[in-house]
Amino acid sequence: MLKEGIKGYKEITVTEDKTARAVCSGALDVFATPCMIALMENTSFESVLPELDEGCGTVGTALNVTHVAATPVGMKVRCETELIKVDGRALTFSVKAFDECGLIGEGQHERFVIFEEKFQQKADAKLG
Repeated sequence: MLKEGIKGYKEITVTEDKTARAVCSGALDVFATPCMIALMENTSFESVLPELDEGCGTVGTALNVTHVAATPVGMKVRCETELIKVDGRALTFSVKAFDECGLIGEGQHERFVIFEEKFQQKADAKLG
């Protein structure tokens, strides 16, 4: 059962493929904002997965974060999430990312509980 207070944690190492230069979000070899966002989404997603009914999943619907510090290749980044609001199938998470020197990003992320098969069928119907 989904309830407020569920926490998530994930740690990665910044590699060349996760840099702004590699993902075309900038020209520098530092941890890319899109990769930080993906880490925040993935950590949130995985944190609630064990609590969902069979055949259910979550999809991201909104994200409001700041990226406040650069992280070089080779440094570890950890993401911490907490489910702070459950409103029916709408979920709101507090998300934070840290490198070995401190906070690098924070904000809120919203996800929605979906029935995976139905969701996929609806998306595939767009193909005609």
